[in-house]
Amino acid sequence: MTKTAVTRAHLATSPFKAPVAPPAKHFAAGDRVTHDVFGLGRVTSVEDGIAVLVDFGGRQERIVSPYPKLTVL
Repeated sequence: MTKTAVTRAHLATSPFKAPVAPPAKHFAAGDRVTHDVFGLGRVTSVEDGIAVLVDFGGRQERIVSPYPKLTVL
């Protein structure tokens, strides 16, 4: 049996710092990007907060938000 990831509420009395949410990634058409699996590419279109379409040379991929493996160069 496996456990699913659960987000726990931070208590104000906790001695530990509250987890910080990573900043949202924003992409624009024409941005050069790198992906952990597909490599270098260029953003061709952006669906606001939903997905980006990236041209990786021989193939185009639609990468959905939160873009875990996509980084702007």
